[in-house]
Amino acid sequence: MSATATATAPRPAFIQDGYVEEFRERGYCILRGVFNPAEIAELKQAFDRTYAEGMRHHATWRHQNRLMWVLEHPKVGRYVSGCQWQSWVDPVLDRVRTDPRMLAILKPLIGDHLNQIINQMHWKTPGTDQNWPLHQDVRSRTPAHSFRELATSYVQTGLAIDRHWAGNGAMKILPGSQRRGNLGIEGIAKGPMDDRVEAIRTVGQDPKQLIDVEMEEGDVALWGPYLIHGGGINTTADNQRRLYINGYVTAANCDRGQPVFHHGEPLSLRIPAMVQFEELHARPDPHYPSDRASTLQRD
Repeated sequence: MSATATATAPRPAFIQDGYVEEFRERGYCILRGVFNPAEIAELKQAFDRTYAEGMRHHATWRHQNRLMWVLEHPKVGRYVSGCQWQSWVDPVLDRVRTDPRMLAILKPLIGDHLNQIINQMHWKTPGTDQNWPLHQDVRSRTPAHSFRELATSYVQTGLAIDRHWAGNGAMKILPGSQRRGNLGIEGIAKGPMDDRVEAIRTVGQDPKQLIDVEMEEGDVALWGPYLIHGGGINTTADNQRRLYINGYVTAANCDRGQPVFHHGEPLSLRIPAMVQFEELHARPDPHYPSDRASTLQRD
């Protein structure tokens, strides 16, 4: 291909005008139709495989950076609420995290020499009243000295495996809340959604501005580490709400994570890197963690 042809190659349809500015201004944006129906069908099968694997465990299970949250509910019994780093064993999931479309989205925001610090699958199961506290992802960027230039170096991507709307527990966000940096809301925004909504008033935010991140299958949402967000509740009888999160960081500003793009070239998973599991090297064997509180930390 000639240099002229390369220079005039059409931009992918999902790269909308102004998405970088929207992300910077509002703290999030949504890119529509990034992955096609055939790809989503493959991902649904990958989610089903992973869920079936999780259900073979009696409790939350870990192997190195792979982690499956296996919970109990009085109404529905045992269920899987999420999984980290299943890309180590599932090639369909692995392809997404290094997909050229991901790089095309990320490069204008954080460059093309990147580490990955989140690889996470979420299920929002009907009947469990399962939600997630309103929070900022900065709470999980520890130790702080290993995570630098948070506002301009980190992007979370969330790929909708199903349609997301308020009824099936779409993520709730507070647009623009990232502008004030770390508000320290962890610990005051827990409990029922009504309580959590009111709690954010204490940090000077208006809960009336909360919105649902509504997406169709194949859409990708982007948000940063200072955006206030949390999970809704799936009030439907049988609608799944699955989300595939991959979080990326400019490599120069992070001492942790899996190298994922080296100046634009995708990198495969080879050796587990230190991400969040501090005992990665001390306890590399498959096991059922005894301290559930420490293993239920997300994103």
